[in-house]
Amino acid sequence: MNFTFWFGTIVFLGTYIVIASEKINKTAAAMFGASIMLLFILPGPAHHAPEKLDSEVGQHIEAVSAPQIPVSPEITGHQDLYSKLDTYSRYVNFDVIFTLVGMMILVNILSGTGLFQYVAIKSAKIAKGSPIRTLILLVISTSVLSAFLDNVTTILLVAPVTLVVAAELGVPVMPFLMAETMASNIGGTATLIGDPPNLIIGSEANLSFMNFIVNMSPTVIIVMVIYCAALSLYYSKRMKVTVEQRARVMEINEKAAITDPVNMKRGGIVMTLTIVGFLLHGMLGIQPSVVAMAGAALGLVVCKVNLDHMLEKVEWNTLFFFLGLFVIVRGAEEVGLMLEFGKVLNFMTGWNPLLIIMTIMWLSGIAAMLMNNVSYTAAMVSIVSAFIAATPVFAGNPEMTRLLWWALALSVCLGGNGALTGAAANMVTVGIASKAGVNISYGSFMRYGIPVAAGSMVIASLDIAFRYFFIIGK
Repeated sequence: MNFTFWFGTIVFLGTYIVIASEKINKTAAAMFGASIMLLFILPGPAHHAPEKLDSEVGQHIEAVSAPQIPVSPEITGHQDLYSKLDTYSRYVNFDVIFTLVGMMILVNILSGTGLFQYVAIKSAKIAKGSPIRTLILLVISTSVLSAFLDNVTTILLVAPVTLVVAAELGVPVMPFLMAETMASNIGGTATLIGDPPNLIIGSEANLSFMNFIVNMSPTVIIVMVIYCAALSLYYSKRMKVTVEQRARVMEINEKAAITDPVNMKRGGIVMTLTIVGFLLHGMLGIQPSVVAMAGAALGLVVCKVNLDHMLEKVEWNTLFFFLGLFVIVRGAEEVGLMLEFGKVLNFMTGWNPLLIIMTIMWLSGIAAMLMNNVSYTAAMVSIVSAFIAATPVFAGNPEMTRLLWWALALSVCLGGNGALTGAAANMVTVGIASKAGVNISYGSFMRYGIPVAAGSMVIASLDIAFRYFFIIGK
């Protein structure tokens, strides 16, 4: 552990502490930490240090470069291509970045048509103005939307309409906003693109959109059914409205929310085709980013929207935050910090595999809740990858390895509900509520979120345990 190790460790941990403290804008902190890593730690074309390959290419070359085995032209070609990459291209997972960009553009096209506002108002009218039924339908709508849209975007679309509906019903808006926030994080767990941690895990573990649908959505559906039942029981006697208040909600014209029916139909078709592309991308060998960007490009051409306006609405703040995190984590890998973190998990050597998975799962859920699930996942995937490679019970068993990845995905997504800092959607909800004159403190958020996070984690743990015994029973 030389000076470089300690310097890189200080930069990594210091950046994460600053991000968690929220004293400085998280994107500014991530970009500053990334810049230090690129200037002083990570090798690049401008460095005089020997070029270093990424882990996958490096391991492959090491495996075939023994004197008695000639290096294949394919591997030499990979090495040549890598040496020509610019610095950021070496260390940023652009599959995640461009998948997010493509989906943001598509969502922006559809949001400009009023589609999502229509869904929220229609949900309230289907419930016939009943506050508890309205709450449940808005929660279900938010969950379904979050499976295919970014969680932050879903909240930004649904929350403003929720404020109107709650005001017309004359009921407190906080239960609605909190329930929708929890639902967005739960629903986003179901798919590869539903929650940013899933994109990071999917890219690291080479898991497809269909893999996530098959393995995550059943658990999410169970969690949502139980969550909705709990909401119904808790609020059924706490929300009462008059006949006049119900009538006001029924008078809201949901069709008036549709401002661009032509682009709504065109954009809906493009979104459907894009989702089909995600379902097939693993079979076709196409990266998710290509599907998302192709859908975005088709949407921009077909819908004939203002390109400058669409690009302005892209959440660049989120994208640059991801970019910075990727570089910071690669810097920590370069100095050997992630290897040291991985050694910490060695205390579980010899444990029952299910106990190992459960330990990582619950520790990850708690950590994601406290330090933000995206930040935690960006660092944890490298640690888990190293642990899997060094642990025979996982390295030699693909099914057990995938079970560990599913446990990690469930824990960081569901655990993000536990605290205000756990997920970006949580902070967006608090901001919207504050503008509406509703104060949601850190403590009040935890009083609501921890039971939801803990309950959903218990359900997820039972699901993982069932799968484990199914695997060993084969």
